[in-house]
Amino acid sequence: MCLVALAIDQAQRFPLVVAANRDEYFKRPTARLAWWSPGDGLPDILSGRDLEAGGTWFGITAAGRMALLTNVREPGRNQPDAPSRGSLVPLWLAGEMSSDRYWPRAVIAGHNGFNLIAADFRMGECFYLSNRGDYPQRLERGLYGLSNAALDTPWPKVDRLKLRLRAALGEADTVGSLCESLFAALADREIPPDEQLPATGVPLAWERLLAPAMIRTPHQAYGTRCSTVMITERTKRRLITHVFERSFSVDSNLALVRHSVLDDWPPKYAANGSTGGPVTTQQQVSESSVAIDAAALTEPPVRKRVRSLLKPEPARRRRKPG
Repeated sequence: MCLVALAIDQAQRFPLVVAANRDEYFKRPTARLAWWSPGDGLPDILSGRDLEAGGTWFGITAAGRMALLTNVREPGRNQPDAPSRGSLVPLWLAGEMSSDRYWPRAVIAGHNGFNLIAADFRMGECFYLSNRGDYPQRLERGLYGLSNAALDTPWPKVDRLKLRLRAALGEADTVGSLCESLFAALADREIPPDEQLPATGVPLAWERLLAPAMIRTPHQAYGTRCSTVMITERTKRRLITHVFERSFSVDSNLALVRHSVLDDWPPKYAANGSTGGPVTTQQQVSESSVAIDAAALTEPPVRKRVRSLLKPEPARRRRKPG
């Protein structure tokens, strides 16, 4: 991914929302949103997939893990023989390592610059990690933005997407209406003529091409390959998560939509430190090439008192004087 906005517990009805674009060369082979197996004995992953290197930029598992990845834009430091950064997402989603074991392995693996947001909702945890930073950052309730620099670096397109996500959360009354608002924000190709562009080491002409939320370079070589919207909705006593993917090609102006639904996802964390509730049931991916039916994604309002998706960070013990 190259542009992400993430909202955790910012709306009572929609406690988890992700809106993201993946930018890539169109010649790079890619599989669309689906459940797939990363290997024998490992949990299936719901995601798109890079068929060249085998990894992915965003994914979730039925057991409650989520990960999303962006590259760090630093053209002078990239090593062409470095391992694919997309392997970091399945490594986390495999669920074989706790966060304190995963971080050192990810950082020292020799990847080019990356940003990673990784959550384990059965443990009530979400972290941000970059191999261009000092240490993992635990994420709490909040609205976050990420592109090809550090978390919440105020690039204009990051700030615009965060603002539009915040506005959509305040206005939407159904999953469908929220989804349509976020896809519209991700499809924005306009930038103000006087906008101050970031200086990331690429020529100014490229900075302008990369500045909108949705990118399409001349000659159709590089651009936004897919837009992903994930929305968790509280309905009575349940959490239902919808994952939508709009994929684009150079051969057609038609965006193909895939939609998957997970019941009771993400799972609740256990207050006693155990691994939480039962694993959710994954559902099949449906596909269409038409607009999302907002009316079909309408549910009754939620209860007033709700629980956070994330476990509160333990308070540090104070040392007694003397």
